[in-house]
Amino acid sequence: MFRDYSISKKITWTNAIVSGAALLLACAAFIGYDVVSFRRAIVYNLSIQAQIAGSNAVSALLFDDQNSAEKTLSALQASPNIIRAGILTLDGRPFAAYSRDARPEIPALPRLVAGQPETYRFAGRTVLLVRAIEFQGKPTGLIFIQSDMEGLYARLRLYVGISTIVLAVSLLVALLISPIFQREISGPIKQLAEIARHVSLDKDYSVRAAPSNSRDEVSVLVDAFNNMLSQIQEREGALQKAHGELELRVQERTTELNNINKELEAFSYSVSHDLRAPLRAIDGFSQALLEDYGEQLDSAGQNHLQRVRLAAQRMSTLIDDLLNLSRVTRSEMRREKLDLSAVFRSIAEELQREQPSRKVDFVITDGLTVEGDSRLLRVAIENLVGNAWKYTSAHSCARIEFGLKQDNGRPAYFVRDDGAGFDQRYSDRLFGAFQRLHAMTEFPGTGIGLATVQRIIRRHGGEIWAEGAVEKGATFYFTL
Repeated sequence: MFRDYSISKKITWTNAIVSGAALLLACAAFIGYDVVSFRRAIVYNLSIQAQIAGSNAVSALLFDDQNSAEKTLSALQASPNIIRAGILTLDGRPFAAYSRDARPEIPALPRLVAGQPETYRFAGRTVLLVRAIEFQGKPTGLIFIQSDMEGLYARLRLYVGISTIVLAVSLLVALLISPIFQREISGPIKQLAEIARHVSLDKDYSVRAAPSNSRDEVSVLVDAFNNMLSQIQEREGALQKAHGELELRVQERTTELNNINKELEAFSYSVSHDLRAPLRAIDGFSQALLEDYGEQLDSAGQNHLQRVRLAAQRMSTLIDDLLNLSRVTRSEMRREKLDLSAVFRSIAEELQREQPSRKVDFVITDGLTVEGDSRLLRVAIENLVGNAWKYTSAHSCARIEFGLKQDNGRPAYFVRDDGAGFDQRYSDRLFGAFQRLHAMTEFPGTGIGLATVQRIIRRHGGEIWAEGAVEKGATFYFTL
C-alpha cells in the first residue's frame, strides 16, 4: 500500500517514521540510563543506611540488648520505600526486626562472600542488601534491608508519559512542517511525472519542465529530462521527414510496380495469344502430315514429325505453367477458413477416378483447418499430391499421407509418399523453376509445380522444405 502513495506522502511519512524512530531510540536510551542509575543509587542508599544502623546496633549485640536494636531499626521507618529490615547474630539467629506492615519475616538472604562487607540481590520489584556488622575489625552480626522500587516504576511511568507526549507532538510537528520542505523535492518530480504522462499520451515533445534553481540531483534530473525531450523532438522531426520521403518513394515505386504489372499482363497476353497460335499451327500441320502423307514417309520421317508434335505440345505446357506461376505471384489474396483435409481428399478422389487401376493407399488426418486463400492453397495441395502421385507410379502399391506435426512449437503440415524420393544433397534445387532431379523419360513434367507451391506458401507467410532419400520416398513440410 505504501508503494502506491504519491512521492509527497512517501516523503512525509518517511520523515515522520524516521523522526519517531529517532525519538524512540533517544527515549529508550535515556530511560535505560535512568534505570541503571536509579538501581545504583538505591543500592548506595541502602548501603549507607545499613552502615549507620549496623554501627548503632553494635553495643546492643555485644550486651544482648534486643530492645535497643529494634529501636535502632525503627528509625528506618523514615524511609517509606523500606519494606523490612533485621539484625542477625553470627550464628544466623534473628536478633531484631523491623517491618513496614508489622509482619516481620526474614527473606532468603544472599550469602556474603569471604572478604566482602556486603552483597545485594534484585528480585522482582524489590532489592535486598545484606551487610556485615563489625566491631574493632571483627564481625559481630549481620544486618539486612529490603526495599521496594516503586520510586523507579513511578519514574518510569512518568518518563513513558512524557516520551509519548513528546513523540506525539514531534510527529505532529513533522507532519505539519514536512510538506513545506518536501515541496522542494517532490514538486519538480511531480512536474516531471505530469509532463511524462502528457508526452506519453499526446506524443507532444515540445513541452519542457521548469528548470530548478538548486544544484542538487533533482536539478540534474530536470535538465537531463529536458535534454532528452529535445533529442527526441529532433529525432521525431527527422523521422517525420524521412517518413514523408519514404511515403513519396513508396508511391513512386508503387506506380512503377503498377506499370510493370501492366506490362507483365500485356506480355502474358502476348505470350498466351501470339505464341499459342504458331504452336497450334505447328502441332496441327504436323498431325495433318502424319494423317494425310504418313504413308509417303519412312519411319524416320514419321518419328521426326512425332517429335515435332511432342516438342510443340511441351512448349504449350511450359507456357501454361509460366502463366500460372505469374498469376500466383500477382493475384490478390482472399483469406478465409479452409479444410485442408477435405481439399486433399477431393484431389485424391479425382486422381483415383482418372487412374482407377492404380493401387494407392491415402492416409488423411481429418480436421486440419487453416486460414488462407482457398484457391491458391488448393493449387499448392494439387501440386504436392500430384507430385506424390507421379513419383509413386513405378510402384505397384503406394502410400500417400497427409498430416500435421509440431516443428519448434509451430504446426507444420506434410505430404509424405513412399515413391522414388530424391538425393537429400540436391534438396535446395527442388523449388527452383525448371529444376528437375529426374529425367523426362522417368517422370514427365516441366519443373514448375514445386516453384509454384513455394510462392504460394511464402505469400501465406510460411515456408516449405523437403526430406527424402532415393527409393525411400519424400516428405514435403510447409507452414502457414
